[in-house]
Amino acid sequence: MNAPWNAAPPTTREPFAAFVCDEAALEVLRGCVADLGWGNLAGVGDRCQRGSLRSAVQSLSISASPEVLVVDLSESADPMGDVSALAEVCEPGTMVIALGEVNDVRLYRALISSGIHDYLLKPLNAAQVGEAIAEAQAALSAPRHAEAPAENRHLAVAVIGTRGGAGASMLATSLAWLSSTDFAQPTALLDLDIHFGTAALSLDLEPGRGLTDAIENPARIDSLFIERAMIRANDHLAILSAEAPISTPLHTDGAAFLHLEEEFRHAFATTVIDLPRAMLVNFPHLLAEVQVVVLVSELTLAGARDAIRLLSWLKAHAQHVAVVLVANKVVSGDVEIGPKDFEASIERRIDVAVPYDPRVAIHAAKLGQTFAEASHHGRLGDALMEIALAVRAAAGSDLSGKSTGGGRKSLLSRLDPRAWLGKPERRTGSGY
Repeated sequence: MNAPWNAAPPTTREPFAAFVCDEAALEVLRGCVADLGWGNLAGVGDRCQRGSLRSAVQSLSISASPEVLVVDLSESADPMGDVSALAEVCEPGTMVIALGEVNDVRLYRALISSGIHDYLLKPLNAAQVGEAIAEAQAALSAPRHAEAPAENRHLAVAVIGTRGGAGASMLATSLAWLSSTDFAQPTALLDLDIHFGTAALSLDLEPGRGLTDAIENPARIDSLFIERAMIRANDHLAILSAEAPISTPLHTDGAAFLHLEEEFRHAFATTVIDLPRAMLVNFPHLLAEVQVVVLVSELTLAGARDAIRLLSWLKAHAQHVAVVLVANKVVSGDVEIGPKDFEASIERRIDVAVPYDPRVAIHAAKLGQTFAEASHHGRLGDALMEIALAVRAAAGSDLSGKSTGGGRKSLLSRLDPRAWLGKPERRTGSGY
């Protein structure tokens, strides 16, 4: 149902409003409003109110919605239903920040997919709230590009481990699996560990000779070669890997890899490259068309040292890539380097921490599944999904893989805010 003011002449919109369930969160928001200099504006103080998301719906049904709106999901029995009701009364262009007490990556994914700008966990931190409001304002002021029926942009991701055994191959196969199942994207997985790659092994598949043939005869690489050489893991995922004889050195100038990447851009929506660090050193041009690098490290002294070196190299030689830093095999208790010390040493925050779960590793190996498939109901699975979402956010694309153009869309920029319900759910079978 359209809001009654849509047919009226446009009016000046308030910059901010908040509806919060508890007094502590309300005080934090009032402090942020004062810091932003909105406290002296007429009516702004009154717009920081005690109330639930449904209170916001009732209020906005009879008044214009602000530019930035904060709502509280803490008392919502049906958060997505209430968000849909909010969409009915919000004007286009409203940036909505949701608050809540549920720390669930699936809820976060659903909210972001519905058009919510950000989701913050309570209790609130003033700096975190201020940053979220600043990002919403930046999105509002960003140039708006006319939405055209543009083709989906290809997403190319390289996964690099700081050390052998850090878990880069596990993450690469998991990200490719999630891309092909949860996001329903035609996905190519390229394992460039020519002699010791485990992509096919992780999926209980035979690697074939496709990759070694491509290296030996780069001129043969075309769409027909890709179709015949790649091994299909499920309806949307195909892999290209090798188990080249260890008596055969790798003799290539890297031209084959560039040809493969070019063909993948035409044939798939997403390419995930398991890129050994030695290959990065020898063939730096492999990152020329890559948008995101997932850098994987364990919390060790050697991992910190090589994370520093690789981050420096990426900054100098691949400035166009966004880096998602992942700490893998994180355990509680005594560790070689704690997360805070690790971050201090590399002078960068860890984006996602992946818990160590040896039971999932054993289960995945026995069933020939990726870690993402074997742990889809656990903490490890949630962390892997968080990485997948971080990759798409870093690439500037929404969950459907389409470019967002001028930043994240507002709540009413989508025709149906409940469209996330049509997204394919994670598969529980092996998929092959």
